[in-house]
Amino acid sequence: MFCKRHIPATPRIALAALCLALACSTLHAQQTPSPDPHPPDQPVSTNPASPETTPQETPLLTVFPHTSSTRWWITGQANIIFQGMPGFHSPYQGTNSFHNASEYKTSMVGTLFTAVRPTASIRYSTDLIFDLESTGGRGLGQALGIAGFTNLDVVRNPNLGSIPYPARYQIHQVIGLTAETTDQQPTPNAIADKVPVRRVELRGGKMTLPDFFDLNAVGTDSHLQFMNWTIDNNGAWDYAADTRGYTVGAMAEYDDRAWSLRYGLFAMPVVANGIDLDWAFSRAHGHNGEFELRRGWLPNQKGTSRLLFFANVAHMGTYREANDAFLAGEGTRPNILLHEHQGALKYGFGYNMDQHLSANLRAFGRFGWNEGQHESYAYTEVDQTVEAGADYAGTRWYRPQDKVAIAVVSNAIKSDHQEYLKLGGLGFLLGDGKLNYGRETIVESYYTWHAWRGLFYALDVQHIQNPGYNRDRGPVWVGSVRAHVDF
Repeated sequence: MFCKRHIPATPRIALAALCLALACSTLHAQQTPSPDPHPPDQPVSTNPASPETTPQETPLLTVFPHTSSTRWWITGQANIIFQGMPGFHSPYQGTNSFHNASEYKTSMVGTLFTAVRPTASIRYSTDLIFDLESTGGRGLGQALGIAGFTNLDVVRNPNLGSIPYPARYQIHQVIGLTAETTDQQPTPNAIADKVPVRRVELRGGKMTLPDFFDLNAVGTDSHLQFMNWTIDNNGAWDYAADTRGYTVGAMAEYDDRAWSLRYGLFAMPVVANGIDLDWAFSRAHGHNGEFELRRGWLPNQKGTSRLLFFANVAHMGTYREANDAFLAGEGTRPNILLHEHQGALKYGFGYNMDQHLSANLRAFGRFGWNEGQHESYAYTEVDQTVEAGADYAGTRWYRPQDKVAIAVVSNAIKSDHQEYLKLGGLGFLLGDGKLNYGRETIVESYYTWHAWRGLFYALDVQHIQNPGYNRDRGPVWVGSVRAHVDF
């Protein structure tokens, strides 16, 4: 079961691209003189202002310049993550254990974003969206054995390969409830640069739910921020998705000046962590709702709070039923797949906040809970989570697009789930064969360096205590190097 420590062909190409990008950025840095903080045509103040208060020219953060006033959108991105780890203490391991031998792996995600607005209307704007994506490489330990896995870009089924696939196809409709407009930063999911202040937004098609729910200004983006599954997303939110993280459905959102309310209904996978979706919405579906309040906890500082709920109906089993059947003599270990029931309900909620503390310092936090009786089905094996962290912009050292950040997350599972793993049961992610239970606690820190235009590099380190909730194994240290390009 030990993985050979080699890099497949696709990650080799990814590493070559990373090295080429690094060489280009280094050459550009050598050819471009460092800016003088006091140009000769400007007087030098005897009491210079802090970099936090010095006006900064808006930098170009894409390789190619883009206009915000167009009715079409075509951009792309590439994200390459190289991760390595030393061996760690492990007196035993099972089928779904995180391997304890030292190894290194590389992942790559590339996306082409396209969209068009058929009309120029602001009050009744429409976006037609289509994105292509390709993923390559594998995760450490086959992406098994850690509930808060170390690389959000890893697809848990490496047999899917790197052939491009449609990641998103959507119709997005804005219905303005007022003629008053406000500026909006265009994105691949909403390309208009102005929107009505009060509006309804309707969206249907293929999407990934973290594009719209559980967003966080500090911890939500594996391309420029943290890399861990349960830091970038709420680990207890078992959101509807296939193994790549996408689903099909529809959602509606109401936006006002200081708050928003959104709800969506989406398809569930046929089996836990499966690639195929169940298209019979009467049989299986996921409800998701969120209230967002854009108001800080501190005076004169921006902040946002979000309250999330979800309820999944699918062909799921219960841990207690599987445990009881095993203890009554069924099989050699508990098997939750033998105790699945159509129409089973799994539900939970989450809280999410981000808060500016100063011009450059931001804090964030999450709490998540689900009922934990039914099997973890779509995201990861977490029944309760709490996290906190912060990032700091590099304005003081004249690197305003650089970020240094740290976060800690502590994940847990309920007693029936613990007993299931202790008796030797397997989830789609965890299963050491035994379990000496303890909370899985992860600390992650990174520094992201803005090299040139849309080119960013990052160094990252993660420490995992009790991987897979097992006190007998670990701790695990993982180091990462990331290259990201926004075209």
